[in-house]
Amino acid sequence: MFDIFEQPWTLLGVSVIVFFVVLTIRSVFPEKQHWWQWAIPAAIAVAAFGLDFLVVTDLEKIHSLVKTAIKAVEQEDCRAIENIIADDYRDSRHRSKEALMAHCRAELTPPCVEENRKLAVLVELSPPEATATLSLLIKFDQDSRVTREYKRYALIKAKLYLQKQPNKKWLIDQVEILEIDKMPFSWEDSG
Repeated sequence: MFDIFEQPWTLLGVSVIVFFVVLTIRSVFPEKQHWWQWAIPAAIAVAAFGLDFLVVTDLEKIHSLVKTAIKAVEQEDCRAIENIIADDYRDSRHRSKEALMAHCRAELTPPCVEENRKLAVLVELSPPEATATLSLLIKFDQDSRVTREYKRYALIKAKLYLQKQPNKKWLIDQVEILEIDKMPFSWEDSG
């Protein structure tokens, strides 16, 4: 079933059905018509958007985190990246958050990324853990080392492992590169 907290469409559908039920009841029993009957489907429709706006689900938090990560890399903002990385970060190349951040500063300090375009995100959620498999098209800066040594565009597929923190915030605790330009890749291949 659709999660009513992640999108308003399920409750809007219910609102339309209730509207037709109210319309039918009012036409079959004209003596039982009351002004407040029209408020029932309207209240359901308002509740649909209210719940979607007020309740932020784990899935929405994860999508927001992925969006933040993509923007931070595009803007070459190492501080923003550091804010979304867990303190106990560890991957197959970087043994700590500090090692990852040193790598980020080395790669992102000179002009590097011009634009990131998210192609797909597949999230597998089982709180307090989640994975997000992300496909990106990265356009490198004209003056970047990558453009000079490799090429201007790269298709990247990466897997982000996320951990829900005690404060209910999601952070990245591992990133593994799966493919570059449809070719298998791992951190060890990066030298």
